[in-house]
Amino acid sequence: MRGTRRRRTLALGFAGLAAALLMAGCGADSGSSQSDSAAPARDSAGGGDTGARAEAGGKQAATDLRAQPGTGAPGDVPAAQRAIIYTGSMTVRVPDVDAAAAKAGTIVAGAGGYVGGDQRSRRDDEARATLQLRVPAERFQQVVTDLAGLGEAEKRDLNSQDVTEETIDLDARIATQKARVESGRRLLAQAKSLSDLVSLENEVAKREADLASLEAKRRRLADLTAFSTVTVELLGAKAAPAVEQDDDVGFLTGLRGGWTALSVLTVAGLTVLGALLPFAVALGVPAVLVWWLLRRRRRSTGPPVPAAGPLEPAAGALVPAARRAAAPENAPAGPHTTTGPHTTTGPHPVAPENAPADGESGTAPAGT
Repeated sequence: MRGTRRRRTLALGFAGLAAALLMAGCGADSGSSQSDSAAPARDSAGGGDTGARAEAGGKQAATDLRAQPGTGAPGDVPAAQRAIIYTGSMTVRVPDVDAAAAKAGTIVAGAGGYVGGDQRSRRDDEARATLQLRVPAERFQQVVTDLAGLGEAEKRDLNSQDVTEETIDLDARIATQKARVESGRRLLAQAKSLSDLVSLENEVAKREADLASLEAKRRRLADLTAFSTVTVELLGAKAAPAVEQDDDVGFLTGLRGGWTALSVLTVAGLTVLGALLPFAVALGVPAVLVWWLLRRRRRSTGPPVPAAGPLEPAAGALVPAARRAAAPENAPAGPHTTTGPHTTTGPHPVAPENAPADGESGTAPAGT
């Protein structure tokens, strides 16, 4: 019995080992066949893999750009490498506006900047000039000090804006977008059908447009950080300073605002009236003249004469017999006058229904 059990156990063990070897062999064959069938697909999709690798490379480049020293988080950037936009405005009262404006241009040119705008006005004895100056950011403070020395500085307002984070973000987006454009161009070169060619051209054009927009923003930001803007107002000795707009609230502020609005509305109404007056004269005078002529003509002709009709008899007049006979039988009784041998005045007596007619006797003939 023990020998029989050992033989069965050995037989079962050999059978399990053979099954395991058989399954391993089948798995290897199927794996080799799948790899062989997937090889052409990888070869045909090589362009797509290339594009994916290019985009992945662009993202990696953006990550590397953020990870570089001095281009990481805004807090990690040294102060000397930060992107800062400086702006300022100042008001300076000078003896001679033109001479001070020319000297201001010389100061800016010596600092490596340029004059971006120049507005001048002279009214009576009041002369003023407004200059918009662009100066290098590293010379900003020195130029402001030199401009204040042109005369008596009455107002100064300097501001700064840190755009380091925005600059880093734009650089990363530009790197990613460049990689996407390159991948799109590779796919476009490998297009086989007309539909694929059209769709890829549209996609590449869209990616290039997005890249151009990002690069334009980056250039604008670089210009603002490289050159600061200073607005200088030069006032003559008798020029009044510009009135600042206040944001006060209250009754007096509302009263001033309402009076200003009423004045503006009145001026606008008078302006419209003056514009319409020539048209009113040109059209109204002929209209009044025509109306006057028509009225005068009606007065000269007089009122219209009514047409002649039958005349009604006056009360108490004698009515002819023919008209009396034509009167309706059921005409109401009333005072009337009859003509003939005798005249009866007053209400006409009404005979009873069984009264005999004129010329007839009230008794019937004897033979009836």
